[in-house]
Amino acid sequence: MRLRELAHARAGDKGDISNISVIAYEPGDYAFLAEHVTAERVAALFAGIVHGEIVRYELPELGALNFVLHQALGGGVTRSLRLDPHGKSLSSALLELDIPDRQGG
Repeated sequence: MRLRELAHARAGDKGDISNISVIAYEPGDYAFLAEHVTAERVAALFAGIVHGEIVRYELPELGALNFVLHQALGGGVTRSLRLDPHGKSLSSALLELDIPDRQGG
């Protein structure tokens, strides 16, 4: 299944750093997402795009994971020649991450 079936996402930027929050639609899905949406898996998905560290922060009270992607925006808005210098499309790309089918649900 795709991540988008259990969560939605928002993206922001500051300089050459992209920030993506993944928020579970249902609070009961948070633990499943925390288990399967790791910084390592996000790094593999964005290999060749993100050239720095990816840090994951857990926000269980919100049912959310926050990923901070360093060196992700080609230098930042004023320096990048990318079509999406703010990295807003990265949140949609992350929602395409393949995760295991949810057992029993």
